[in-house]
Amino acid sequence: MFSADRPEGSKRDRTRAVIVATALRSFRERGYDATTIRHIAAEAGVSVGTTNYHFASKNELVQEFYLEVQHAHRDAATPRLAETRDLGERLAAVFHTGLDQLTPTHEHAPEFLTAAVSPRSSINPLSPESNAALAVVEDLFREALAGADHKLPADIATALPSALVLAHLLLAMYWVYDDSPGQARTRRLLDKGLGLLALALPLARLPLLRRPLRELLDLIAEARS
Repeated sequence: MFSADRPEGSKRDRTRAVIVATALRSFRERGYDATTIRHIAAEAGVSVGTTNYHFASKNELVQEFYLEVQHAHRDAATPRLAETRDLGERLAAVFHTGLDQLTPTHEHAPEFLTAAVSPRSSINPLSPESNAALAVVEDLFREALAGADHKLPADIATALPSALVLAHLLLAMYWVYDDSPGQARTRRLLDKGLGLLALALPLARLPLLRRPLRELLDLIAEARS
């Protein structure tokens, strides 16, 4: 919050908000390639220098786009989670609402993937810059597990959200290449995977399976670190 004796702060915030809103609209409508800093500045009614003052690169604005998508994901998933305590249904709610938020951007999704595929890209979903957006998704999976009637062993429940985030990212990558109507193949793949997961997770309490599952989750956590 800015105090009344610092009106310039409020103006700076408003300018930043206009730039962000303009960039997000352009990413949705024009895609990654056609959205440039010069275009954003012109649409926002500010100079290129002002835009660069707030955001050093277009990719910083892509991170704002990621955050917007994941905040919308959280808003869509939260009421769905309130409707059921079944573990499988709760996980399905998080995965499906995540795809729902991506759907309007499918036309331009390959451009974002191309720009993000390099390990050194700041918009790579596993880059440090993307941590804030991924944290929203991980919190959703954590909430889905915590609110379910079926309780997993504590160590599994702690490690599983990180693995589910990686599954979410892999599913999104498949979704980018899915040219079936409404990306129906992705939805079928998800539902089949969720069915297998619903069968496997209750077995996590068995000592014979719990240890290898935990080792697998540790490997996934190491891959994400």
